[in-house]
Amino acid sequence: MMQLITIILLPLTVILLVITFGSITVHQQAMRSMVGERDARLVSTAARALNAQIELRSKELTGLAQMLSMNTSEPISSTLSNTGFLLPDFDHGLATFNVQGNLLYTKGDSQLWESLAASENWQTAYTELLARPGKVKVVNSPVDNTYIGLISFPFRGENLVVGAFSIPTLVGNTLVDILPSESQLSTLLVDSNQQLLYKAGDAGDYSGDHPGIAEALKGKSGTVYVNVSEDEHVTAYSPVTSAGWALVTEESWEAVSTPTLRLTQIAPLVLVPALLIMLLALWLGTRQIIQPLRTLESKAATLASGDFKSIQEPVGGIAEIQHLQNELIVMSHKVQEAQRSLHGYIGAITTAQEEERHRLARELHDDTLQALIALQQRVQLAQLELRPSAKQGMSEPVELKEIAALTEQTIENLRRLTRALRPIYLEDLGLVPALEMLARETGQAMGITVEFQHQGVEKRLDPTIELALYRMAQEALSNIARHARAKQATLSISFTPTSTIMQIVDDGVGFDVPKNPSEYAPSGHYGLLGLHERAELIGATLQIRSSAGKGTSLTVSLPVRSPTIN
Repeated sequence: MMQLITIILLPLTVILLVITFGSITVHQQAMRSMVGERDARLVSTAARALNAQIELRSKELTGLAQMLSMNTSEPISSTLSNTGFLLPDFDHGLATFNVQGNLLYTKGDSQLWESLAASENWQTAYTELLARPGKVKVVNSPVDNTYIGLISFPFRGENLVVGAFSIPTLVGNTLVDILPSESQLSTLLVDSNQQLLYKAGDAGDYSGDHPGIAEALKGKSGTVYVNVSEDEHVTAYSPVTSAGWALVTEESWEAVSTPTLRLTQIAPLVLVPALLIMLLALWLGTRQIIQPLRTLESKAATLASGDFKSIQEPVGGIAEIQHLQNELIVMSHKVQEAQRSLHGYIGAITTAQEEERHRLARELHDDTLQALIALQQRVQLAQLELRPSAKQGMSEPVELKEIAALTEQTIENLRRLTRALRPIYLEDLGLVPALEMLARETGQAMGITVEFQHQGVEKRLDPTIELALYRMAQEALSNIARHARAKQATLSISFTPTSTIMQIVDDGVGFDVPKNPSEYAPSGHYGLLGLHERAELIGATLQIRSSAGKGTSLTVSLPVRSPTIN
């Protein structure tokens, strides 16, 4: 199940998430571009509409000026009174001025015209109107301080007819059918002096460096994207060329999407809980199943090397893993009992073997060896009896000499066999002299140099331990003689306050040491198995290091656990 989640479901879910969020990103970029293009078209259309309205008023005033110039026989007031049809476009009325800028006649809001003519800035404004006929001049209304657009045209010489209209009213009426009223679109209208003529929506605080204004005043149209309070706004701009104004719109492109569209964008996020659930399942599976199983596996592997304590440490995990660990603990107890029984049996066999060796050594010494010694003595007596005959010219029989030599050689062999079966030096002199004698005799028998080394103050150990160490050294040297093809070997023993260490090293061909003592018997290393069992019986640690062509090193470490026998 965990492999199914890890190998199939989890990668598949991640791929789906990547595709989903990638598509959302692509969709958002497309929406961003679409809103930008839409706003650019809207602001361009609105700017053209404003431009058309201003040009319409300019043409209407041009026609009125021509009418005033043509009807020279009719008073100006009479002609002006018949222009009521122009008041919807010039909602602040019409007025005529003479060359000095004095007010002559008005139509519409006379109070506004009188206030304008009486203001301090009127002469400056009038001069600009004379200089730029047909162009819009923006002034502040002296009545309500709103922005008013003035368009002028000369008639009958240097007289001026001037039309006034409310800029906010003009912009509002023009844009109402173009810009969406229910959106979050903000609108700004700025003149060439960067005065804010019109503002609609939540455009924030106006400043002259607002994005798009400078470009629009230069006659450019376009779209820019601006980050505003962790949100991205699309700003579209376009010039109102006839008036020299800049029209700017701004809105958050993300707010344009409908609730249904926003729902479709977040709908794929339902995969996120699925991914989180999978990750949680994977985490729980790893923590509660995989990790405990791996820990239990490593602890179970130590059982083969004889470590029965680590398996009893809790590994946690689900109930089935804990049940499996309990079964392994029970099994380890049974294995321990079996090993204890086996060790006891091996100990009994070893004891019986040593007793049998002692019996054989005693019988060989008391019977066979004594008989051979008696035979040797009889041969010597026979040789003594034949010496007078030898003086008389008779030679000693050759057979008698051969019997004497063979008897002496047999006695020596029996003595060596007796010492091997029952190490007399070990019983009488101790472990160190016995090992030294073993190294000397083994070297002589093998025909190689076996060096003996002794370090530390010698201590008499328990007779059982001394005999086990001696037998282990004897077996190791025997293995060297049979298998190592060595030229030199070293037998050393060292005594420290905490341990006794015996080491046998050779320069032979070496071999591949099995990793676990349980592999000794299947691989044919029965001698090593015996060494391992003897080491366990006395509580020692056996370490064997060897590699092909680099010789072998066997180390027996016996910790001091009980008072030694001096």
